[in-house]
Amino acid sequence: MAFDPTATAVVVVDMQNGFCHPNGSLYAEPSEAAVEPVTALVDRARDAGASVVYTRDVHPPEQFDETHYYDEFDRWGEHVVEGSWDAELLADLDVREEDHVVEKHTYDAFYRTDLEGYLDAHGIADLLICGTLANVCVLHTAGSAGLRDYRPVVVEDALGYITEEHREYAVDHADWLFGETATRDEVAFEST
Repeated sequence: MAFDPTATAVVVVDMQNGFCHPNGSLYAEPSEAAVEPVTALVDRARDAGASVVYTRDVHPPEQFDETHYYDEFDRWGEHVVEGSWDAELLADLDVREEDHVVEKHTYDAFYRTDLEGYLDAHGIADLLICGTLANVCVLHTAGSAGLRDYRPVVVEDALGYITEEHREYAVDHADWLFGETATRDEVAFEST
């Protein structure tokens, strides 16, 4: 599967202390295990000249105070609260000045963020989506990308998850409904 690096971004979803560090509020061991594969994919993409986008799931403490139904704190407990260590990107990630960081407040990295504007301004059409959690923020972001006419490719061996069944569901659903899937070995970048 070949990608033009000038029109491709790796979207690294929510690789934050709260999800990937053993002291995080919603730590899952497979999310920590995804750090190395995600980092390797980012390094290859960056070397080829592709863009890199990191998303951060961040919740203001009062975000769900007045909601009718949607309350992530009720579902998951308080997590990645704005300004907390939990909400910071992992120190192990090589986030650079030229990378774009998107702060989001829901599962979907496109919902009320600047992600679409950034991608359009940089001529990006193809998204290699990795990170955590496979069946939550990764899947919702990939689906939203497809609805916006980007080509979402979920990188199935660079995903964090809670259970293997969750990962399998996300990969199968992405491949069947709105996008594509690939392993890191199947991703190639065209020479520019």
